[in-house]
Formats: sequence, structure tokens, C-alpha cells
Amino acid sequence: MLSSVLLVLAVVLGLFVGLLVCVEVGYEVGRRRAARDPDGARAGQAAIEVAVFGLLGLLLAFTFGGAASRFDARRGLVVEEANDVGTAWLRLDLLRAEDQPALRDLFRRYVDARIAMYKKMPDFEAARVELAKANTLQTEIWTRSLEGCRRAGGPEATLLLLPALNAMIDITTTRTRAALTHLPGPILGALLVVALLSAIVAGHAMSVAPTRNVLHGVLFAAAVAVTIYVILDYEHPRVGLIRLDHSDEVMSELRESLK
Repeated sequence: MLSSVLLVLAVVLGLFVGLLVCVEVGYEVGRRRAARDPDGARAGQAAIEVAVFGLLGLLLAFTFGGAASRFDARRGLVVEEANDVGTAWLRLDLLRAEDQPALRDLFRRYVDARIAMYKKMPDFEAARVELAKANTLQTEIWTRSLEGCRRAGGPEATLLLLPALNAMIDITTTRTRAALTHLPGPILGALLVVALLSAIVAGHAMSVAPTRNVLHGVLFAAAVAVTIYVILDYEHPRVGLIRLDHSDEVMSELRESLK
């Protein structure tokens, strides 16, 4: 967790410093231009400011909305997986009594592996080990369930248990793909470029003031850097400060109920 916080601070600081540098570049360019041509220094500047800041606002709104939507989807998938596992667990009652204990033990180990996978984030290598363990348990659960359905002596187990198991297995793939789905790189790159350009434009606009206002530049850089950080943090809820830990409690509560 400490390394994640340090990464967060490094991202915010890097963005902040980069934007401050761009504000300074814009200020110096504007000041020198005004010294050479006082009357023409502001010509066309308003149109450029409106276009650049409008584009920045559009990109921020678009990327923020997409990141928040993906975060909500990931949170919903945690609940969906808990429901799928709980349903399959209950339908084990359709099997013969002697077939149930081994399968229920596999279920407990499977849920433990699923919980451990996400708890070990952002240690991705350790998480992959737990994912592989869960996948192995999935195969064993499916094989034993097929055998149990054949011995159950009726169609109820096959018709009700196997679809529930299939949903329980499928949701793991859905969650894995959702965890790997992020803001496309070109869009993120465009956002960063436009943010830096807007900082240059902001610095250029401030250069016409009779006295230099450092506070305005700092506030602009801080506001944009923090907003972009929040977008990135939404996109990676296992790494930064915005996390899915609270949602993961649903799986922990499910594990406690598997007696």
C-alpha cells in the first residue's frame, strides 16, 4: 500500500511540475512578444484560449466519465461474482449427500483464492499465482460436479447446478477483462498534450498583467494535475487511493457464510 501511495504522489507531482513549467514557458513567450509588439501581442489570443480550454474541458469530462463508468462496472462485477458463487453453493444441495462435502471444500478453497488474488494487488505476479490456483480449482469443481450430477439420479441437478457453475466460471473472465480495460493510450496522450498546451496558453494570457501573479499559475497547475490523477486513479482501482476494497468485502462476507 505504501508503494502505491508513493506512486500516486509521484504522478501528481510530475504532472504538477510539468504544468508549472509550461505556464512559465507561456509567460516568457508572452512577455517577450509584448515587449516586441505591444499592440499586437493580444491579437487572436482570445480565440485560441477558448479553443484550447474548451478542448481541455471536453477531454477531461469525457475521460472522467469513462473512468467513473468503468469503476462502477468493476464494483458491480464483484457483487455479481459473489451472487453467482452463492447460487452455485446453494444448488449443491441437489447432489447426493455423500458427494457434497468434497465439493463444498473445493468451493471454500476457490473463494479463498479469488479473495487472495485481489488482496495481493498491485503485486501482479502474486495475483497471477492466485488466479492460476482459482482456475485449477474451477476445473476440479466442474469435473466433480459433472460426476455428482450423473449420480444424482434426476435431471434437477444437471439443469440447475451446471448453469450456476457456468455463470460462476464465466464471471471470472469478465472480471479479469474488466480489470484490464482502461482508457485508450492515444486518448490519454491527447489529454496530457492538451493539458500542457493549455498551461502554455494560460501562462501567455497572464503575461499581459502589469504584475506577475504566481498564485494563478500554481492553482491552475494543481487543479489540472489533481483532476488527471483522479481519472488515472479511477482507471486503476487496485493501485492508487481510489480502491475497490470496500466492494471486496462482499466476497469476504460470502466466504464467512460458506459453512
